[in-house]
Amino acid sequence: MSHVYCPECGFQNPEAANYCSKCGALLVRDEGGADTTMTFTAEDPDVEAGVSLDEIGVKGPALVVRSGGGRVGETFHLEGERTTIGRSPDCGIFLDDVTVSRRHAVVSARDGRFFIEDQGSLNGTFLNRRRIESGELTDDDELQIGKYRLTFLAR
Repeated sequence: MSHVYCPECGFQNPEAANYCSKCGALLVRDEGGADTTMTFTAEDPDVEAGVSLDEIGVKGPALVVRSGGGRVGETFHLEGERTTIGRSPDCGIFLDDVTVSRRHAVVSARDGRFFIEDQGSLNGTFLNRRRIESGELTDDDELQIGKYRLTFLAR
């Protein structure tokens, strides 16, 4: 049985899969041409972004898109007690992609600390490359929702 490797996370998927079963990224097939491609592994999160957080000049609390959806550098300031994240336009952070559930996750602020909670999403919510149901966010944490990678800034 042949396999297709995810260009985003490197996960080994069955040949018939169109999307990565681990991170939801579109799987690219090798058509056997003379063209070459470069893939980045999960260990190189800043390579695709091309922009350092210091260059953006963002002050937290905020989520900054590091890769995915052509929205690198886009910043979402976390204001209020709850910020919803999802594919629904009603969400505070609207991520328009099929790898994101309509109501994917919620970021809550409690006593000056921030927490992420998955809302039963199909592809899951990942905090520092681990699938979670809920977890506390700290400065420079990586959050993955569908094909989007975001960095949490508390500073």
